[in-house]
Amino acid sequence: MGSNSSRIGDLPKNEYLKKLSGTESVSENDPFWNQLLSFSFPAPTSSTELKLLEEATISVCRSLVENNPRTGNLGALIKVFLSRTKELKLSAECQNHIFIWQTHNALFIICCLLKVFICEMSEEELQLHFTYEEKSPGSYSSDSEDLLEELLCCLMQLITDIPLLDITYEISVEAVSTMVVFLSCQLFHKEVLRQSISHKYLMRGRCLPYTSKLVKTLLYNFIRQEKPPPPGTHVLPQQSDGGGLLYGLASGVATGLWTVFTLGGMGSKVAAASELSSPLANQSLLLLLVLANLTDAADAPNPYRQAIMSFKNTQDSSPFPSSIPHAFQINFNSLYMALCEQQTSDQATLLLYTLLHQNSNIRTYMLARTDMENLVLPILEILYHVEERNSHHVYMALIILLILTEDDGFNRSIHEVVLKNITWYSERVLTEISLGSLLILVVIRTIQYNMTRTRDKYLHTNCLAALANMSAQFRSLHQYAAQRIVSLFSLLSKKHNKVLEQATQSLRGSLSSSDVPLPDYAQDLNVIEEVIRMMLEIINSCLTNSLHHNPNLVYALLYKRDLFEQFRTHPSFQDIMQNIDLVITFFSSRLLQAGAELSVERVLEIIKQGVVALPKDRLKKFPELKFKYVEEEQPEEFFIPYVWSLVYNSAVGVYWNPQDIQLFTMDSD
Repeated sequence: MGSNSSRIGDLPKNEYLKKLSGTESVSENDPFWNQLLSFSFPAPTSSTELKLLEEATISVCRSLVENNPRTGNLGALIKVFLSRTKELKLSAECQNHIFIWQTHNALFIICCLLKVFICEMSEEELQLHFTYEEKSPGSYSSDSEDLLEELLCCLMQLITDIPLLDITYEISVEAVSTMVVFLSCQLFHKEVLRQSISHKYLMRGRCLPYTSKLVKTLLYNFIRQEKPPPPGTHVLPQQSDGGGLLYGLASGVATGLWTVFTLGGMGSKVAAASELSSPLANQSLLLLLVLANLTDAADAPNPYRQAIMSFKNTQDSSPFPSSIPHAFQINFNSLYMALCEQQTSDQATLLLYTLLHQNSNIRTYMLARTDMENLVLPILEILYHVEERNSHHVYMALIILLILTEDDGFNRSIHEVVLKNITWYSERVLTEISLGSLLILVVIRTIQYNMTRTRDKYLHTNCLAALANMSAQFRSLHQYAAQRIVSLFSLLSKKHNKVLEQATQSLRGSLSSSDVPLPDYAQDLNVIEEVIRMMLEIINSCLTNSLHHNPNLVYALLYKRDLFEQFRTHPSFQDIMQNIDLVITFFSSRLLQAGAELSVERVLEIIKQGVVALPKDRLKKFPELKFKYVEEEQPEEFFIPYVWSLVYNSAVGVYWNPQDIQLFTMDSD
């Protein structure tokens, strides 16, 4: 660092970094800090760039770990940063580039150091490093200010209070990243942390009053998707006299490191930019998800989750109940639009799930929207491209659909929205189809993919639950959607027959050889029969509640009528088959009376006429199919590793050595 650093590879030998990490104490008032903080290069924006920086500075960081108990230089650096942040807002208003630039550099160094400290020591040891002062070796002051808490509060203030301008963009990103790093001790533990120093600071004390303001700011950062300023915005102009700090900056550090970063030495900036147009929005969303998924403290619920659960629309003038802490208001329309636009990322889908599941105000607002297709279509596209998505992303998208289909108004309205030319649906050209029919097609496709590939029973269950919730409200089903419902039943029927045959053969084989262990075909048969019954219940629900709206489904049932024959007398399906059998028999009779070689149009006409003639009281009533999403016990065991895997894989932030990670395995998706 400083004006002599021109290449990443030179950083371990840099005299300023060596002094910071060495055996000599540096007072917080020493001019050395101005020299140390006078460097400039584009912030790393990819894991490749971050890894190179990590490898170049790890020896310096470890040297500071060793010497800090004697020097207290980490504390001195943090005090320098804290003193500067007191004037940061004024500096932004006055466009003081140099002051903001040096303050950013101080935070950048702190973030790099903090990452290594957290990775290599316990939280208790880390806390001690923040208390060491320039005294005798290893001494610390028990009555001194809590620098760790002060740093965290300062970061919260910086994120929430500093106006977002071109000159403050990078320090805003760095503040969010540093908070993520502060919480990253979870990465280095296999078990979910339920009590930690992060809980102590974030859930009580001086940080607690910033809860609602921080959550609101992070949400607005996500909503606004502010792009970073153009490269070189903070590189200061060369001075005409050719001397002093500015000359060193422009001719030394900036030129040398700029070459490394843009000419291939650190990876492609263009690729990183195309992947992530707003580092601030991405990092803010990741921090928000990390905070929302912190476990509750022993004596208090997670305040950040409380804030997410209770915020309201800016258009809502009703008072907040006094029992709701950390409440605030935000523009729901802006949030909705951002969520619709950003569903290509795991973290945006996880945010949508979190809001729908936990905030009833958001859920009510979204379900009342008249443009739900803008939200549902991106979710369907995630499920459609299931082969390209990780299993967690697919699972979140599916649960979102399940939550939406719990609402009858949603189930009705999706059949009223007509879509044209769905280009990403490649199995068949869909020139015109309702949103409801498209949803059915995509969910059925997901079930079929799961049957042949992942064979996840939980995924099956949730797909079928979504279809069941919708079934009573099926309206004007597209002929292809009706065909796919029956085709799925056909696939299940074939699978049932195959498993039954295998079980029979296995039983015969066991009579001749008692030494060979038998596969558990009974369990397989039980599972497939549960799925078949669910499909029959979905078809039955549609016939009993909206037969007159779905001639295409009746047509598909008649076309494949032989498929249902074997289930008429099956003890597991006899009751649910009554209505389906009645409909098939009734309409088959009418078609027989109409004569042979009927066109598709004529068959549909007969079906529409027959619907009016079929007495409704002949159809047996069954309980309404309604499934509600219920989060599993101890959901943090799923969500915390998931969120941290998103942080780990993010293109912006901090490089973590995969060998150090304990929370999840590197080969998992």
